[in-house]
Amino acid sequence: MSTSSNPLRDPQDRRLPRIAGPSGLVIFGVTGDLSRKKLMPAVYDLANRGLLPPGFSLIGFARRDWEDEDFAEIVYNAVKQHARTPFREEVWQQLVQGCRFVQGDFGDDDAFETLKSTIDELDKAQGTGGNFAFYLSVPPKFFPTVVQQLKKHGLADQKEGAWRRAVIEKPFGHNLKSAQELNRIVHEVFPANEVFRIDHYLGKETVQNILALRFANTLFEPIWNRSFVDHIQITMAEDIGIGGRAGYYDGIGAARDVIQNHLLQLLALTAMEEPASFDADAVAAEKTKVLGAVRLPKDLAKETVRGQYAAGWQGGEKVVGYLQEEGIDTKSKTDTYAAVKLEIDNRRWAGVPFYLRTGKRLGRRVTEIAVVFQRAPHSPFDHTATEELGQNALVIRVQPDEGVTMRFGSKVPGTQMEVRDVSMDFAYGESFTESSPEAYERLILDVLLGESNLFPRLKEVELSWEILDPIEEFWDKHGKPAQYPAGTWGPVEADEMLARDGRSWRRP
Repeated sequence: MSTSSNPLRDPQDRRLPRIAGPSGLVIFGVTGDLSRKKLMPAVYDLANRGLLPPGFSLIGFARRDWEDEDFAEIVYNAVKQHARTPFREEVWQQLVQGCRFVQGDFGDDDAFETLKSTIDELDKAQGTGGNFAFYLSVPPKFFPTVVQQLKKHGLADQKEGAWRRAVIEKPFGHNLKSAQELNRIVHEVFPANEVFRIDHYLGKETVQNILALRFANTLFEPIWNRSFVDHIQITMAEDIGIGGRAGYYDGIGAARDVIQNHLLQLLALTAMEEPASFDADAVAAEKTKVLGAVRLPKDLAKETVRGQYAAGWQGGEKVVGYLQEEGIDTKSKTDTYAAVKLEIDNRRWAGVPFYLRTGKRLGRRVTEIAVVFQRAPHSPFDHTATEELGQNALVIRVQPDEGVTMRFGSKVPGTQMEVRDVSMDFAYGESFTESSPEAYERLILDVLLGESNLFPRLKEVELSWEILDPIEEFWDKHGKPAQYPAGTWGPVEADEMLARDGRSWRRP
């Protein structure tokens, strides 16, 4: 046989995607919304794109009294309703061969023994090679039980030539102490390199594009520092209320739910130094340095704001306030809006404020990072010629209309020298012919490939809690959340927080 290498498999050739080897996925909490709307459709989309091995297997674990056929029908309906790629019967037929369901509670030893024999059966029938990822799509309080059950029944054993991995959804604890305890339990069972903490924001193309934008272009990096940047705003706004999540949300709130993970990760990517390479360790090292250099404001009363939505109008409908939502205590102090001002103590960013805000029932659903530049040091135009001129800004839109906008001053056509703001826009949908994969597609594939680039490390999680914990403790002891009408952009206090610095929030 010839030993020459296959020219079609040249590692330099980026056109060939990496395909997962023999493997399977076990989803705990398979009856939940996340599983139905995101995970199952993502598995189908990966199969449809030819990125899963032919014998890929999907095992659902839940309390429902289902047979394999019932589970297959649930997956089928989820795929039909939520998949990104078109439905193809032959892809579905191949996927359904490996679908199995295991019924039981998380504390049920018999169910875990059934799970073990199901995995053994699929190894033989589907050729999964003993490689399985366990996806914990369950409330955080069940993490320790499930992980310890996997250990007790030998399901987490790392056998030679095969892997077992744990995938954990946020929140990773509710403060630093609980996060450390959770990590201790998980790492007793799975080695650190086989634990994947999902922050689905890091799976979004636009978030990965932050690094491309900064480090693949000479245009931005020279001005990406305190000499040119006035401040940075990172916003994640939702137009929905808490829906049916009262049990999960009350007591956690917006800051723990979004700032601790999503927004601090976006801050780290925006502010980090260039990594030596784009491998997981190098990127994580730079993100960790930035998070370690974050400094809280001295006056938490003035530089942080929490709010709760009150009744108001949203999308032409009258909606109730947070305290009137079903299942919420009328004395609840849980924040549905949070805004904080942070600084980064390093040479690049000293003195540049980072304003982070998130909230429910705001004006519209949008996530964006706005890098706002300083005003020109001297303007040769008289004031009346530039009164409509703001500050240059580079806005990275993470969702929903993914892209990048650049705002700069331009002369208005005519005989007068009048300068006004204009925008230059790059939209993903227009520049690339293919649609961006869903975040969960990328992340599930990376788990199966063992690629940990897009997953926050233990140290990043702990540093994020170190930043947020003092704010939460302060809020706990002082006052109540400010009220803001649903459908607006948050409480007046948040506007005042920026006004004191002579700045204002962008209207996304």
